[in-house]
Amino acid sequence: HGATRVHINSASRGTGVIAGGAVRAVMEALGVKDVLAKSIGSSSCGMNVVKATLNALAQCRSAAHIAKLRGKTITQLVKE
Repeated sequence: HGATRVHINSASRGTGVIAGGAVRAVMEALGVKDVLAKSIGSSSCGMNVVKATLNALAQCRSAAHIAKLRGKTITQLVKE
């Protein structure tokens, strides 16, 4: 959003929320337990970071969706 970008990656179980400021607040409010996130950009305005985080979460795809796109089952994806 604006000049702010947020990259979100899943983390292994037990990692916790590794994110700064506004991204951490959004993740904790959503109940996300294990995630790695980084806010990148020239704008450090909290509102822009929150909007960028919500935009990034809206673009996430589920394992079922990715498996369907590839014509595989979820278990086949996990084994790769």
